[in-house]
Amino acid sequence: MKKILLLTTALFYSVISFAQDIPANEVPSVVLNTFKQKFPKAMDVEWELKNKLYKVEFEISRKDHEAWISSEGSVVKHKQDLKATELPKEVTASIAANYKGYRIDDVDKIETGAKTLYKVELKTSSQEQDVFFDQSGKVVEGDVK
Repeated sequence: MKKILLLTTALFYSVISFAQDIPANEVPSVVLNTFKQKFPKAMDVEWELKNKLYKVEFEISRKDHEAWISSEGSVVKHKQDLKATELPKEVTASIAANYKGYRIDDVDKIETGAKTLYKVELKTSSQEQDVFFDQSGKVVEGDVK
């Protein structure tokens, strides 16, 4: 029992040390200004400090978003949920041609600098696979879970 309590306590503190929720009034003004300029319609905003980046989770028009902003105020990464119908036609065509029998379960658009990727969770009755596509529908990376 002592070992379990010790392990639980250690796990709790290790999680806290990697990511900390922070109130908006503790976020540097340059980070807040960038966020407000890039995402003026953001609602339900939650901030976290993780690996020296400010991670912000929010919603716009009932869609979940995440952004990572440096302490200098540059957006390092932006991820947003999409509907399958919002995928570029090239990605949809690639899925139809190369993943017969799979259905689209979840879609994220990920922007890192000038690079845009689409993370598509594909499922069958027995398999689940996350596949990354570029805007042209080319598979960039994928792995079976």
